[in-house]
Amino acid sequence: MAQQALGALYKVAVPAAVALSVANAAIYDVKGGTRAVIFDRLSGVKEQVVNEGTHFLIPWLQKSIIYDVRTRPRNISTTTGSKDLQMVSLTLRVLHRPEVKMLPKIYQNLGQDYDERVLPSIGNEVLKAIVAQFDAAELITQREAVSNRIRTDLLKRAQEFNIALEDVSITHMTFGKEFTRAVEEKQIAQQEAERARFIVEKAEQERQASVIRAEGEADAADTISKAIAKSGDGLIQIRRIETQKEVAGLLAGNPNVTWIPGGSKGESDGKSGGNFLLGLRSG
Repeated sequence: MAQQALGALYKVAVPAAVALSVANAAIYDVKGGTRAVIFDRLSGVKEQVVNEGTHFLIPWLQKSIIYDVRTRPRNISTTTGSKDLQMVSLTLRVLHRPEVKMLPKIYQNLGQDYDERVLPSIGNEVLKAIVAQFDAAELITQREAVSNRIRTDLLKRAQEFNIALEDVSITHMTFGKEFTRAVEEKQIAQQEAERARFIVEKAEQERQASVIRAEGEADAADTISKAIAKSGDGLIQIRRIETQKEVAGLLAGNPNVTWIPGGSKGESDGKSGGNFLLGLRSG
């Protein structure tokens, strides 16, 4: 009885296990941000793209190929020559994704590693072609224009392989040692030229100031000469006043000298401050 029951159990369990295995193989999941392409052993790659969710296929006869369709970054680096034969090293950052509707053709022509096969080659091709059209100095001063040219050409080339580019930008750009040294020397020369121009401008301003000062002194001398010509003894009065100022300055600085303005006598004579008394202090 036991053997008969065990045999009956085997008869039920084995088909159940086979059916469960087949059912498990017939179910596949397409996760978020991915799409699936079905390869059929009889008819080849199906044109329909499978969206997210759980789906069924015929085990062994069909196989699902999963593609990540989210935007992904990739860096493309190259070293090439500019129009003036300067070596330039560039790094390009590309955000790319496959065209969802064209996934069957991408699988047929390129496989799952389509980005590895296509982007480095077309990126280097476009970079070399565009950089060769600009001088090294223009690559620096017209960086935005260069980036736009690269973006436009790379978009066209990527579309030929059913790859969509969301963004293309230059992230790194360096030049050879000779060009870098030449740029530094040019900057130093420009600084020296600016310094020399400043010195020349300063000298010119000082010269103009000297001319204006000389003209002012000439005008003052002319005015004084005219005044002297009118008054007759004007020059003598001017010299007398200047001498009195000098003497008063010397005496004021001497601690052993005291002076008393002769104001009362000057007022009686009709002259203001013309006389003063001096006295020597005893040591």
